[in-house]
Amino acid sequence: MEKDYGYSHAVKIGNDLKISGAVSMNDSGTIVAPGNMEQQMKNCYADLEKILQHYGYNFDDVVAENIYTTNMADIIKASGLRNSIYKKQFPTGTWLEVKGLAVTGQLIEIDMEAHKTK
Repeated sequence: MEKDYGYSHAVKIGNDLKISGAVSMNDSGTIVAPGNMEQQMKNCYADLEKILQHYGYNFDDVVAENIYTTNMADIIKASGLRNSIYKKQFPTGTWLEVKGLAVTGQLIEIDMEAHKTK
């Protein structure tokens, strides 16, 4: 999907990893779990975990996380899920409610940055 939309999903610079927004979408570009914020959030984190692992990182290495949503109230309700993701400490970050995301039906998008010390 990177070529279709003109972006890189992840870029590694030295010991830093920048990951573009992950969404609840399958490989063919179809939204997974439409209308279900908690499941879309789980799917985003599953995608992010795959990317982190691909580059040799894990959630303990995440230093910044931004969440974009079309429904902040639903994010607040589902936010407890993050306790199972971040076991060491929470990263810095911002949560923003937006009018819309790239594809109709997306409720949440999460981007992050990770850092590994040598």
